[in-house]
Amino acid sequence: MSTDHHGCMQRKPWEVPFLAEPREVAGLRRVLHMYMGFWGLPEVIVPAQVCVSEMVTNVIRHVGEGTPTTLAVSIQGTHVRIEIRDPDTRALPTVLAPPDDAESGRGMLLVDELADRWGVALLPDVKVVWCELATTLTSPFGHAGGPRVDRSEALLASYVARRPLDAEANSPLSVAVAEEVTIDVITDLLHWLRAHGCDPDEALDRAQTHFEAELDAAS
Repeated sequence: MSTDHHGCMQRKPWEVPFLAEPREVAGLRRVLHMYMGFWGLPEVIVPAQVCVSEMVTNVIRHVGEGTPTTLAVSIQGTHVRIEIRDPDTRALPTVLAPPDDAESGRGMLLVDELADRWGVALLPDVKVVWCELATTLTSPFGHAGGPRVDRSEALLASYVARRPLDAEANSPLSVAVAEEVTIDVITDLLHWLRAHGCDPDEALDRAQTHFEAELDAAS
């Protein structure tokens, strides 16, 4: 997974080749959980996991266990696009309405209910079954972080504009209050990093390294 020069993980397309076997489904779900968390899209984790589980199960049942398959995930506008690619261009998925007591047959029905849209693309030697899930993003590079992230945006804007905050008197009480405010600001900024697909732990490590280097340089 690549990062930009600020340490933020970009929402770049990624794919995972695998063999369509039941034991692979849990691993694919874990990978989705990790990436959707890194992308700052926790609301997509569960529907994405369900869609992938059902689409892969469809390959296992109708194309064959052990079929070379690929999971590809990307951002399309403000949607998460999930693709399952396999080499059989004949076995096309369909939405069925099985009886209530049926133990199977609801796979693509679930995908149809969870996704904003889905479809099938047939290439010369590859079938691509895809679905797109809505997010709370307002732009491909935006975030959906809530009030903490909004406060961080305002704070970052004040830094960019070089508008320093007023300093309070240097009393023990004001210092204690400032410490609590500082901790709250750091918490807000960690939420901002996560909402923008960055790694908060990596940012903390880098900040600590910079802090210690500046202390050493000043001593």
